Amino acid sequence: MRYLQRATLFLFVCIVPAAAFGSVSVQNLRLWQAPDNTRLVFDLSGPVEHRLTETRNPDRIVIEIDGARLQDGLTPLDVSHSYISAVRAAEHGTARLRITLDLRRPVRPRSFVLKPAGQYGHRLVIDLFDEAVAESSPEPEPRAALPAKPVLKPSDLIVAIDAGHGGEDPGALGKRYRTREKDVVLAIARELYKLVAATPGMKPVMIRDGDYYVGLRERIRKAQRQNADVFISIHADSVAGRQASGSSVYALSLRGATNEQAKVLADKENAADLVGGADFNEKDDLLLKVLVDMTQSATIGDGLSLGTDVLASLRPVGPIHYDHVQQAGFVVLKSPKIPSILVETAYISNPAEEAKLRDKGFQRRMAEGIFAGLKRAAPRLLMRRGAGTESLQAAAPPPLAPLAPPPVPATQTAHAALHQGMREHVVRSGETLSQISRQYDIHVDALRFLNNLRDDDLSVGTRLRIPARAGDP
Repeated sequence: MRYLQRATLFLFVCIVPAAAFGSVSVQNLRLWQAPDNTRLVFDLSGPVEHRLTETRNPDRIVIEIDGARLQDGLTPLDVSHSYISAVRAAEHGTARLRITLDLRRPVRPRSFVLKPAGQYGHRLVIDLFDEAVAESSPEPEPRAALPAKPVLKPSDLIVAIDAGHGGEDPGALGKRYRTREKDVVLAIARELYKLVAATPGMKPVMIRDGDYYVGLRERIRKAQRQNADVFISIHADSVAGRQASGSSVYALSLRGATNEQAKVLADKENAADLVGGADFNEKDDLLLKVLVDMTQSATIGDGLSLGTDVLASLRPVGPIHYDHVQQAGFVVLKSPKIPSILVETAYISNPAEEAKLRDKGFQRRMAEGIFAGLKRAAPRLLMRRGAGTESLQAAAPPPLAPLAPPPVPATQTAHAALHQGMREHVVRSGETLSQISRQYDIHVDALRFLNNLRDDDLSVGTRLRIPARAGDP
């Protein structure tokens, strides 16, 4: 993004003193700046109807809110890094409130209202998009990035790193220090970025690198626009009480969660759009095809395989909450083509783990653990699309890294990557797929994907591939 001049400008609100008695009051106004858009959020005492009008020469956006008034004491906003140069407001009796945004450049506006969610009540959201930046500029380099490497080859592994929450959505809050999840996971994501950027044969992409919110579906789209080979979403878990501890790794499930806590977590993470702010009226053709695409590919199986590597590599960093990769219906993992995992680094609701999450040394070690698992999985991830660099293959630890794998047909690459480190189970009389999944502590979805099963019917003598667990002989 081309950064704007840094002269500090402030929001000046001009209030017409007469007849300021609308039925809905504007209680507060906040601003968030992302690489390709400015977001204004109006906190409201109730639902409203509104209209947007654009003007050119000079460039302005006029927002009319019916039956609304300004509440006294709005705090001035620093708009110096935004597309806005000034904001003016006037009330027209009890009929409507008019907000005028003076702009630095032409933008594409979008507006929507949000119902109460989390710590917020009713909100009106105004997004101002710079289309030239969004369409022509690459994803910004994080502030913590190392110097750029030479242009990478098409066969390099592209890693999408997603710091959860952001902007309007703080995520979970620590109970002792009021640490915000969005801050600590961004710090860990930046550490992971540096590790990936310094590794030959890998290229990192940050989904967000600042305090702004990116919608769950937009996170998938950003990874796809960058042709990512893998998607890693970083979070810090929170539950009632203070005793829960340890790291967990999750993959996608389309048919329910592995346990109740996984379901609760997925529901909570999926509600982020309600808090962070996403336009639910926007048509989303991407996810209309996800269910069909997912059932025709081994993307979930690849995510499970990656998650197993990452979970094993996190054991030296600290305690593990679940010994195996868990699954649930996380929206942010629903990319039809990209193996995706969600890493819960620690429990921010546990005061001791909250203190660790605030520690830069722990943030670095957590990133190193995630990276170690990613590096182990890298040759398989590359092989799934028939690519791979010599540097990655040479650096991968045995026995999971194949030596100079022969070309694999595109229809077989996803399954070939999963066959490594497998055990075998021969179906006996009376056994069901759900019983076998419980026996080996693997979700039934994974067994279906790994064994190309269309349903749960099993014949006696059928040989099933079972993924080996860390520590298995």
